[in-house]
Amino acid sequence: MKKIFSVLLLIFACTLIFSQEKKPMFWQDIQDFKKLDQETPPPQNSILLLGSSSFTKWQDVSDYFPGKVIINRGFGGSRLTDLNYFSEDLLKPYQPKQIIVYCGENDFADDAKLKADVVVERFKTFYKKIREKFPNIQVDYISIKYSPSREHLWPQMKEANKKIAKFMKKEKNADFIDITKVMNDANGNIRKDLFVEDMLHMTPEGYQLWTSVMNPYMK
Repeated sequence: MKKIFSVLLLIFACTLIFSQEKKPMFWQDIQDFKKLDQETPPPQNSILLLGSSSFTKWQDVSDYFPGKVIINRGFGGSRLTDLNYFSEDLLKPYQPKQIIVYCGENDFADDAKLKADVVVERFKTFYKKIREKFPNIQVDYISIKYSPSREHLWPQMKEANKKIAKFMKKEKNADFIDITKVMNDANGNIRKDLFVEDMLHMTPEGYQLWTSVMNPYMK
C-alpha cells in the first residue's frame, strides 16, 4: 500500500511540476488582470491601454487625463508576441471606445538582430485581432521611444516606427501617436533627464510630455 501511495504521490508531484513549467511567461500578470476585473467590473466606453512597462509604470495615468475613464492593462517586459498570445484575455473582457498600444520596444531588446519588418508584422497581427473584435473603435499606436539604455537598437526601432506610421495612416479610425520629438531637447537629442536611473523608464515629466502629445487623440 505504501508503494502505491508513493507512486501516486510521485505522479502527482511530476504532474504539478509539469503544469507549472507549461505556464507561459506573463501568465500571472494575466491572472492578476482577471482578478482585478472580478473585483471591479471594467467600465464600458473606456480607453484601454495595452502594452509594456511604459504603461505598467504609469500607475497614475488617470490623473494625467482628468475626465477620461482609463483601463491600464500594460504588463512589464511584454512584447508584441505576448500581446498576440494573450489577445483573447486582453480584449474579450472589455468594451472600450478606444485602444492605445505601446509595445515593440522589448521585441528588439530580446533580439538585437531582429528586423524592423518582423516587429511591424507582429503589430499588424495584433491590430487585426483588435479589428476582428472591435471593427469600428479608435485604435492608436504610440511610437517606440528612444531609450538611452537601448541606443544601439534605435535604427531598427526608428524604421519600425516609420512603417507602422505608414500602415496606420491607411487604416480607418486609427492613428500613429509620435512621441519622439517631444522627448528631445532643442538640438534634437534625447533628454536623459526624462528617464530614471535605468535610462529606460520615465520620470513623471516624461509622462507629462507624453500626455501633451496624446491629449488630442484621446476620445
